[in-house]
Amino acid sequence: MSRATDSHTAPAAPRDMPTLLGRPPGGWRARMFDVIFGTDTPAGRRFDLALVAIILLSILTVVLDSVPAIGRRYAAQMSVLEWTFTIFFTLEYIARLVCVQRPMRYARSFYGVIDLVSVLPTWISLLVPGSQVFLDVRILRLLRIFRILKLTRYVDEYTRLGEALVASKRKIMVFLSVVLMLILILGTVMYVVEGPESGFTSIPMAMYWATVTITTVGYGDITPHTHLGKAIASFMMLLGWGILAVPTGIVSAEMTSQKLARHAPRGEPRTCSSCGSSDHDPRAQFCKDCGAGLAAGASRAINPS
Repeated sequence: MSRATDSHTAPAAPRDMPTLLGRPPGGWRARMFDVIFGTDTPAGRRFDLALVAIILLSILTVVLDSVPAIGRRYAAQMSVLEWTFTIFFTLEYIARLVCVQRPMRYARSFYGVIDLVSVLPTWISLLVPGSQVFLDVRILRLLRIFRILKLTRYVDEYTRLGEALVASKRKIMVFLSVVLMLILILGTVMYVVEGPESGFTSIPMAMYWATVTITTVGYGDITPHTHLGKAIASFMMLLGWGILAVPTGIVSAEMTSQKLARHAPRGEPRTCSSCGSSDHDPRAQFCKDCGAGLAAGASRAINPS
């Protein structure tokens, strides 16, 4: 489970997290670090499970508070719950900064920003006085929904999907550029064919229609009336089916490639230079018999001794 990342990179893999943040050498900060950022201890596991449950409850509170009947009837209870969650997440954020050796790196990381955004709206709402700005306060409070992103550090698949998207960004950008060119060309053609009398009052308006059509949404606020326009629209609808499948294939292929790379053997089976034991797993780092470290790379010759 990844917990932090450099601000200039994708969310860090679990094995990179201690290096990025820096574990204190000892004392209460090291023990706190193991509980908050560690997942291989009973205390760390219990902390993670409790935090996931609190995040889900806080999101449920935000969602229910948006229902007028529930929000009016249980306004006091919702306010108490919200401040309880806000204080808890604030203390959690401070604890994360305190127990690492590089607090600013965590503060600038993806998860650090998410942790800060999850508590700021409630605190900022205290600084916005007056009933005339109630709408602004409401918008700030709705930003609490970003707490759902705090869950991404607890599910490894989120990290894998993010890595696949980052690795596929060039292909996706090329794909999007082709789609934008199609939208520009076909939108311009529809502007010429249909004209303002059919609702295509400008090229940007025609591009909006082309975007809605090629994504198979079809709002119906602008529709072609000529036979040629309807033929072009039909072609764009059919084209949209094929276009929607392209990014899915790109990301799926990258995820499959990464999975194969993770499970591929790394090097040849090695022989321990200390005891002569052989047939170790290619990915093993220590001897299965004596515990001595195994050299990376090609296999070593058996020690005659």
